[in-house]
Amino acid sequence: MGYIAVARPWGWPCDGLRLKMSIGNPDGMVLYLHNQIIQGLRDRKRAALARAVTLVENGSEHAGHILEEAYKLRGRGKVIGITGSPGVGKSTLVDSLIGAIRERGHSVGVIAVDPSSPFTGGAILGDRVRVRSRTTDDEVFFRSLASRGYLGGLSRHTGDIITLFDAFGFDYILVETVGAGQSEVDIMRYAHSVLVVMAPGLGDDIQAIKAGILEIGDVFCVNKADHPDADRAVAVLEAMLGLNREWQWKPPVLKTVASQGKGVVELLDKIDEHSEFLKQNGLLEERIARSYIAALEDNIRRDTVDYILAKARADGSLDGALKQLSEGKTYPAAVAKDLIRQHLCLEAKIDE
Repeated sequence: MGYIAVARPWGWPCDGLRLKMSIGNPDGMVLYLHNQIIQGLRDRKRAALARAVTLVENGSEHAGHILEEAYKLRGRGKVIGITGSPGVGKSTLVDSLIGAIRERGHSVGVIAVDPSSPFTGGAILGDRVRVRSRTTDDEVFFRSLASRGYLGGLSRHTGDIITLFDAFGFDYILVETVGAGQSEVDIMRYAHSVLVVMAPGLGDDIQAIKAGILEIGDVFCVNKADHPDADRAVAVLEAMLGLNREWQWKPPVLKTVASQGKGVVELLDKIDEHSEFLKQNGLLEERIARSYIAALEDNIRRDTVDYILAKARADGSLDGALKQLSEGKTYPAAVAKDLIRQHLCLEAKIDE
């Protein structure tokens, strides 16, 4: 029988811990450490949250145990999605919103998704450069995620990480999307309220029509409102929103100068007003259910694709399929259906 010494995990208060267990059963140690992380989430220990996020983001095979418990700990924090084109000042606005939220005595967690290199998969995580306030505040937690090629402006594991933040007990959870232009609409699947940030002089009025941004926004913000064209941008947005006469909630359009903190308090008021509207009209539960559906879709899609490709690589069918494609003997949609039939053992007919 062997003994493993575990010393003060992640700075938690104890004189040192000796765990008796068999060296031949490392899974027991893993389970123990994961239970420590879960207890850390209950106790609102930041190191535990950071470790949990890392395990989930890296796709650890043991992350499921942590997520299972995290779902039981959710506290129904306000999930605010913040999206918009590059250069409109999203990160600076997030920084100002953090200050306004903390002034009201609420805690806030921030998830900022950065674009990844298509070659290395890395990201510079540059949002941290702009979000500078309250870096030593224990009630503020900031986590950058790499999109790693995932479309829709989010990271592959955004939904799961929102769950971890909610389990930790944050009052507000701000999710800033990549800002890649016309692929930002996925944020509406996870957020309770969506803030769309625009800026004058960037052609955002046309971009909004092209990207379907008008349909996903609950609150609109024209940032950099000290620009001469700010009033025109607001007027154009309000005119386009006015074309829809069937709003349950008509999205307001506000002006901010985030770099100076102007208009940010009023913006937070409108976000809170929308949250209250959802509660009063029974719509919050619908949005929460929508986030569950999004999480299911993402997990089924991710696990199914990973499973099929792993099986196809292992038995050589992927190499055979690639060869057929290169020789022009078939086409990708047909190959995909064949791999699904072969490796998922589907008897049901797949529509051609």
